[in-house]
Amino acid sequence: MSEVETGTAREAAAHDTVEAAVRAQLNKALGGVRGMAEAAVPTIAFTGTYIAVEDIKLAVGAGVGAAVLLLLVRLAQRSSPQFVLNSLVGIAIAAFFALRSGKAEDAFLPGILLNAGYGAAMIFSIVVRWPIVGFIIGSVTGDPTAWRSDPGIVKLCSRLTWLLVLPCVVRVAVQYPIYLADGDQSGLLGTAKIAMGWPLQVAALAAMVWLLARGRTPLGPSTPKETEEPA
Repeated sequence: MSEVETGTAREAAAHDTVEAAVRAQLNKALGGVRGMAEAAVPTIAFTGTYIAVEDIKLAVGAGVGAAVLLLLVRLAQRSSPQFVLNSLVGIAIAAFFALRSGKAEDAFLPGILLNAGYGAAMIFSIVVRWPIVGFIIGSVTGDPTAWRSDPGIVKLCSRLTWLLVLPCVVRVAVQYPIYLADGDQSGLLGTAKIAMGWPLQVAALAAMVWLLARGRTPLGPSTPKETEEPA
């Protein structure tokens, strides 16, 4: 057995239910409290600086500088820089849009488009009965598609995927009209992005944990009769 297969087997053994596996993988994907904070800091730096001095280049420098500083801290601590790198790429793309147009509010357009894309992709995955969360289970069991043979697990994963869709829909529904409004809306957009960033993600995660806590769906081959679902 290869090291990859051994690692997958150990991970599957550590979680005896679908709910436990999804909880663990979601926490890993979000990076915990620190990962979510690192995603918010560059936006806070950009927005706060622009509101204070109304200089787009200085604001971009503050946002990128904050991300670079967080990256250096991660490297000094020899911890995973994954979430800081994600943040750095995000602020770099935002900076490109803002500097190209000279409008601070354009820094928030990539995030709006990204949330729209994520939301559409997840809704499509639910409609075709291949909910995104199902692949989290596949990453634990080592078989990316075996979960689809159990209708109970497909139904559970669809519910969980809807909970991931909601933050994306809310962000687009609120932020896009602000972006389209007349005048400089960068301050309001920055506030909305921060308020709808990790707080919304935490709320969605809490709802998922609540749903997952209600069931104990066996992790592994089972029949629909063996699968216990939340009522």
